[in-house]
Amino acid sequence: MGSENFAGDPAWAGIDIGTQGVRVTIVDDSGVPLATGSAPLHSSRGPGRRHEQDPENWWRATLAACAQATATVDARRIRALAVCSTSGTVLLADTALRPVSPALMYDDARGAPHVERVTEAGRRVWDELSVRTQASWALPKLLWLAEHHGLPSGARLMHSADFVVSRLAGELVATDSSHALKSGYDSLAERWPEEVLSRLGLPVSMFGPVVRPGSPIGQVGAAAAELTGLPAGCLIVAGMTDGCAGQIAAGALTLGQGVSVLGTTLVLKGVSERLLHDPQGAVYSHRHPDGGWLPGGASNIGAGVLTAAFPGRDLAELDARAAGYEPSGEIVYPLTARGERFPFYRPDAEPVTVGRAGSEEEHYAALLQGVAYGERLGLAALALLGAPVTGTLALTGGATRSRYWCQLRADVLGMTVEIPRYPQASVGMAVLAASAGGSLSGTAGRMVPPGERMRPRPDRAERFDKSFRRLVEALAERDYLTSELAEKAVA
Repeated sequence: MGSENFAGDPAWAGIDIGTQGVRVTIVDDSGVPLATGSAPLHSSRGPGRRHEQDPENWWRATLAACAQATATVDARRIRALAVCSTSGTVLLADTALRPVSPALMYDDARGAPHVERVTEAGRRVWDELSVRTQASWALPKLLWLAEHHGLPSGARLMHSADFVVSRLAGELVATDSSHALKSGYDSLAERWPEEVLSRLGLPVSMFGPVVRPGSPIGQVGAAAAELTGLPAGCLIVAGMTDGCAGQIAAGALTLGQGVSVLGTTLVLKGVSERLLHDPQGAVYSHRHPDGGWLPGGASNIGAGVLTAAFPGRDLAELDARAAGYEPSGEIVYPLTARGERFPFYRPDAEPVTVGRAGSEEEHYAALLQGVAYGERLGLAALALLGAPVTGTLALTGGATRSRYWCQLRADVLGMTVEIPRYPQASVGMAVLAASAGGSLSGTAGRMVPPGERMRPRPDRAERFDKSFRRLVEALAERDYLTSELAEKAVA
């Protein structure tokens, strides 16, 4: 890395390759954003939950977003960068970094016919890792690509982040263990399970080297520097998936901390010293860059239930009216479709309703409260497995725009919640880039500032507790919950 390319106080860059677009954030050494850039991405969707993107679109959007961000700061300050992307998004590329297949997105379900085969081929490995292969995971989708597009000689499996950082470096670079998890990487033994890949008929040569997140993997090349405004020689650090990037941005990286990401669906993540083993496979874990694990689970309940039940409505106005129903006479576990993944795994689960609402305002209140009850049940599931959230829970995702809902969640959970000041995944990647060669938790402690805190209102806890217990009983009666989880939830 040539020192002549750098000047001024250190700065760090994070790149987030999302579904809707690419976002770049440059932060200073205390974590304060200095500049941002963004560019849109376009998807192609089809029947059977098909969802593709053009990898060249990622690259064009990355160039545009980087150029936008670097135009407003002295880019020579940027010492390192890291990239995150959606978990399970994959493509095949050749050694010249040209795509030889479409990119199958994180929610593309074409791998469904191959799930059982993947499960059987690697049952021992998956059991040790406590993961349950799903149709949207990368390894079954890779079998679909092999069947329908073939496996060209010399082709490399790549995740979105791999494709972009390799283009930035001008050469193939290592992937990170976080993105590689759904591609079959054994993050416990820290190797590709070659015996499993051979059983599946996949050449081991397709799977490149893997390093832990935060490891140096390359430098920005001269050609990419010219196109992006990034300094040539800027260190490229191995990234993580977007969910982990959000956890870093929230600063929830030490034992007892957790983050709840509430958007269309609900994702809960915690921290544990040991790998958690969930017999149901509802919780799986990424390796913590400092050692230990980042366990989490994704539920099918979330804010999507509001837009489904009240399309086009002013939700802020409904929030104000819902405050009159604490608690609602209607108690719900508000699934929008059949099946649940976390805090319990039941593909046949149906929405659960106890009681009836007397008005649309009360039904709206029941939905808000129902998601919060599901969140409370999810925290109980993490605690039961060995990752209790005993400190402050960070709240991120689109639902934080409703401060009423955030306060309601604090009340239902009976714990203090915090809305991070800079929750963007791109900020999390900038913090990871700054941690290269050191402690991520320590770096985040320095660079992630305190957010807005909300404490539970003492007079609300008992009100919601009774309704939560009734919901747990209703779920247990349907055998959705194990007796251990039901007991833990109401303890």
